[in-house]
Amino acid sequence: MDTRQVLARPYVKRLFLARFISNFGNGMGPIALAFGILALPNGSANLLGLVLGTTTALFLLVAPFGGVIADKYGRARMVGLTDFLAGSVLLIQAWYFAIGDVPVAVLLLVNGAYGVFWGVFWPAFSGVIPAVVPSEGLQKGNALNQLLTNSGLIIGAACAGILIDQYGAATTLAIDAASFMISGVMIYSFRHLTPRAAHSENTVLADLHHGWQVFISFKWIVVLVLSWSFLVMCWAAAENVLGPLIALEHFNGAKSWSLVITAESVGLIVGSIIALKIKPRYPLRFLQLSSFTLTFYIFTMARPQSLFVIAFAAFLFGITLDLWGTFWNTAMQKKVPREALSRVASFDAMGSMMFRPIGLAIAAPLSALFGIENFLYILASVTVVAITLSFLNEQVRNMSFEDLGNDQKSLR
Repeated sequence: MDTRQVLARPYVKRLFLARFISNFGNGMGPIALAFGILALPNGSANLLGLVLGTTTALFLLVAPFGGVIADKYGRARMVGLTDFLAGSVLLIQAWYFAIGDVPVAVLLLVNGAYGVFWGVFWPAFSGVIPAVVPSEGLQKGNALNQLLTNSGLIIGAACAGILIDQYGAATTLAIDAASFMISGVMIYSFRHLTPRAAHSENTVLADLHHGWQVFISFKWIVVLVLSWSFLVMCWAAAENVLGPLIALEHFNGAKSWSLVITAESVGLIVGSIIALKIKPRYPLRFLQLSSFTLTFYIFTMARPQSLFVIAFAAFLFGITLDLWGTFWNTAMQKKVPREALSRVASFDAMGSMMFRPIGLAIAAPLSALFGIENFLYILASVTVVAITLSFLNEQVRNMSFEDLGNDQKSLR
């Protein structure tokens, strides 16, 4: 199935446009929030880590139940609702930044609520693309989704530094919130493609347990999720907390860090184009080897190197992230039983993100204890260990592209 045939499918263009719009906001949001918090009278790296950690902690609590909710009440419906509600609460935060008085409680409540909605959105979205794209077009569909999503991220990240500098964090955060609301309405409009599940006597806990059993039955998923739990911990500490500090201390603040994040986003787009063209013989091995770009990215921050060297490392890591997004999602959609896909995706999300709050929490105190440079070297070393150990699993080393056939099994 070629690209034109995928795009010709009903609702595909609407879905991709919605993802572009919301990720335009996503490209700006983290940068605006980071520099908005650091600019507060009581702002600090510790406060930034606390706020971001609260988002992730609530996400982790909700994600397993989010998969059950998505499977039970309809995936597109839940994606649309959570996008719209997330935008609504983020508008509240933007208003507080606009008036110049942002209580810590507001930051924690708003970003905690965002984490709750994110915990439902992520597993729900895993089942939306298979609803609008047939199985034979899934790799193309995932790659196109990544391409449009990443185009939004790069444009948003590129605009962030300028908007923050010219109009402030509040305006930038308000645009981010509006993008979520628009995207939510667009995706909610085709909720009929993923209808509510047929009535079942199963309890939420029973559905949750079944999803867990499906998840752990795929050993390669478990191994790679565990590996990425450590990689995400290191990535979050380096990019979300220490990166903005390095930009303020050594470079030109928000504009400089916007350049780095924009370079990462450009890498995402290049990764999307590559994913449209290649079929690696051993996709899981290929993906894990490519993950060493994160090691290089963190290493370049440690000195720090020239801003352009850091940006180049971020670009390479962006390629890796996009290749993961395409091939991992394709593997999950083809191998995991369709009726349990959102629940398995929820455990994937929860496992991959479970150490992110730790990374955000330890970034400021441990960098103060060891020094930013030495702590970044420690983080880079952890990524090497996490990637290398995953190759002990035979499926990670040797699962071929041909193995990713449509051999879904029902475990009920």
